Amino acid sequence: MTERNRELEAVIGYSFVNPELLSHALTHSSYANERHWAKTRCNERLEFLGDAVLEVVTSEFLFRNYPSMPEGEMTKLRASLVCESTLAYCAEAFSLGKYLLLGKGEDMTGGRKRPSVTSDAMEAMIGAIYLDGGLANAKEFIFRFILNDIEHKRLFYDSKTILQELIQADYKEELTYELIKEEGPDHDKSFEVCVKLGDREIGRGFGRTKKAAEQLAAYHGLCELKK
Repeated sequence: MTERNRELEAVIGYSFVNPELLSHALTHSSYANERHWAKTRCNERLEFLGDAVLEVVTSEFLFRNYPSMPEGEMTKLRASLVCESTLAYCAEAFSLGKYLLLGKGEDMTGGRKRPSVTSDAMEAMIGAIYLDGGLANAKEFIFRFILNDIEHKRLFYDSKTILQELIQADYKEELTYELIKEEGPDHDKSFEVCVKLGDREIGRGFGRTKKAAEQLAAYHGLCELKK
């Protein structure tokens, strides 16, 4: 196991019995492609498994902790907790991006901070922990890094609406979103958006869609205005 992987184990509080599973979870398809490895050696299969584990654990958490919440609201809240932008935000808590194995091109174009990359890696990590240590350990990881501070996560998910309401109530300037950059092929585009209050930029965000980038920009804008 590399020193960097040991560092990541210390950060997440879980030591792998099979360290190859951790390396597998951190291997982006661009890294595997550069080395002409089989497609199964990147983290996409672990991501597939982790996505299913995350949905089950999140569903049970909401069922047990929100006994009066109707099914429709639970579905909406679950979607907000497991969406790309939220998972990417959760991955930032322990700098997951810096531990990933990326191809040179992906690395040079900002892949370590790209929400589509880090959110997929987050799910791959869940899949790897589930295979290595079972559901209890996967659940512990999910509780620690994803299902913590739910109200804050809801603020993050509904940031555009909350920011708009705040501006209408307390400010005279107009709130606008501006596309800064768009890059990547059609099947894997990324967007960078800033949100402005009048002429002043108050937040910036990246996402696989304009909507996701605007959401992250709005969240950062809320944080800035609340300072």
